[in-house]
Amino acid sequence: MTPPAHILVGTVGRVFWMRVDGRGTFQNSLQAKKALQRVIAQGTTNLVVDLERCPMMDSTFLGMLTGAALNLREAGSGSLSVLNANQRNLQLLTSLGLDHILELDRDGKLWLDERKQACDALQHCGESSAECKEVQTQHVLAAHQALADVSDANECRFHDVIEFLAKELEASTATVPA
Repeated sequence: MTPPAHILVGTVGRVFWMRVDGRGTFQNSLQAKKALQRVIAQGTTNLVVDLERCPMMDSTFLGMLTGAALNLREAGSGSLSVLNANQRNLQLLTSLGLDHILELDRDGKLWLDERKQACDALQHCGESSAECKEVQTQHVLAAHQALADVSDANECRFHDVIEFLAKELEASTATVPA
């Protein structure tokens, strides 16, 4: 059985640092999204996602990263840097075209001073995960829609997932008594 993943967060100098300790999946992506949204709303524009201890990411987690990067871009400043990605994660990020909206550190040169301080500054993320199935489904749908919005190839790749999740949401809201 795979051990549960943890999202570790902290502020290192002028950077919000998030380390994914385990797999980045739909199970922990809402928690990560809330943490990123909170610091963006507070005016933090330099975000780092450290994947050193993340062996893989699913499409929901990738879509969550995409949404955060697009939010920064819409705000007009800042960057979301991805550090320490293994070959598998780099391949996922580039094959989905996310290397055009995320700052991928392929050679270990970004945020050198902050890297040394990160271990001491990180603690378990206090953001909550999904309160109910509907909230989780909305989050997964938004993540996949963000991926689809990046390119036509992604639109084709995730069309069926998006359609399925949209229908699932429609069905859940139609069955709720008024």
